Amino acid sequence: MRFADLAGRRVAVWGFGREGHAALAALQLRLPGQPVTLFCSAAEGPYGQAVHPAAHVVTEAPTAGTLSSYDVVIKSPGIPAYRPEILEAQHNGTRFTSGTALWFAESPAARVIAVTGTKGKSTVSALVAHLLRSLGRRVALAGNIGLPLLELLDAEPSPDWWVVELSSFQTREAGPLEVGLVSNIYEEHLDWHGTRERYVEDKLALAAVARTLVVNARLDEVVARTAAHADRRTFGDARDWHVAGGTILRGGEHVFDLAASPLPGAHNALNACAALAVVEAMGEDARAAAPAIATFRPLPHRLQALGTRGGIDYIDDSISTTPQATLEALASLGGRAVSVLVGGHDRGLDWHAFADAVRARPPHAIVTMGANGARIAALLRETGGGYALASATTLADAFALARAATPPGGVVLLSPGAPSFDQFKDYTERGCAFARLAGFDPAAIGRIEGLGIA
Repeated sequence: MRFADLAGRRVAVWGFGREGHAALAALQLRLPGQPVTLFCSAAEGPYGQAVHPAAHVVTEAPTAGTLSSYDVVIKSPGIPAYRPEILEAQHNGTRFTSGTALWFAESPAARVIAVTGTKGKSTVSALVAHLLRSLGRRVALAGNIGLPLLELLDAEPSPDWWVVELSSFQTREAGPLEVGLVSNIYEEHLDWHGTRERYVEDKLALAAVARTLVVNARLDEVVARTAAHADRRTFGDARDWHVAGGTILRGGEHVFDLAASPLPGAHNALNACAALAVVEAMGEDARAAAPAIATFRPLPHRLQALGTRGGIDYIDDSISTTPQATLEALASLGGRAVSVLVGGHDRGLDWHAFADAVRARPPHAIVTMGANGARIAALLRETGGGYALASATTLADAFALARAATPPGGVVLLSPGAPSFDQFKDYTERGCAFARLAGFDPAAIGRIEGLGIA
């Protein structure tokens, strides 16, 4: 479905975050004067009408009956596609689309690399773009990483490559791809997808539209479920891009010394392998691009070392929204006295594997917090472990407990393993709050570099 197909139709935009804003702006540009309904909060309404003067703002949540009165609804990705009112409206003939789907329909000639994965997809996307630019390519970096695709619609001159990060909310909306990457899959977003099986299916929907598919060889389930793909490649195996002895290798060939990498942790070494595998799958010279890993600037709120105060180091890993991500953060700090802050919005994820892991390799202290903090603390008390355990409600209280528990030379690590929505707008706001509590200027944390076209 393209914008031209919306002319004269009953159209609504549902959600007015950045994706909804971009969709409304693109409608105004492509179909000026086209009537459109905007479902959003009362606070957002005036901004919506400023973007699209013909917009009719509705601040009540739409029902199935309301949605059924429209021909097309452009839905923001954060709204679950499996909500009963959406399924009923679809049954009644309403078509649901998104900014991502509209961009793909409007950009059939774009050469697209799409990156998805439970964790690390922003780092891999940004690194792929960085590597390609080091080869002299003109590259667009957009999508779930923080820049809606519709904000770059009709970009001229056209980039050589589009590197697009897709969340599990968006993978079914992608059009034809030159290369698709599934970097990893762990349990996540069960409140959106409903079940783990549906989450995995939605992630792997990328395979159906990718000419070449790249997957993590270490994930047996993903390897098995994508075995029938006509051009599937892997990373993380000794036959392809992998890590051994502190080096990234291509098969038996040493390509990059990880001592020169600015990305901490074994998981980021594997992320670099994924990026190189994608560059190679595109037909570009991955070996020639590999030295540029050394000049990559890590993304903020991802194991970001803020500095030292009172003999204690503070590390912001606010992007961590799964227990597995927290375990990877702890592994990257092996040998240090780490007090880790965990907990936040409760998506119903299983923390038993985390409890088993920290019992086997205990950090110095664990402080739980947020909506699921009490549930995590109860599990940790039940399973036991050689670490100090404390619990709080707010980030500020949890921070005070962690700082008090940490000896000089130790680390206070924010790696919540859960979303931020119980206390904050997003992970960025949570990370900035942590920095402020530790005595650092949140404005100095930085932003994601390389977004857009360069």
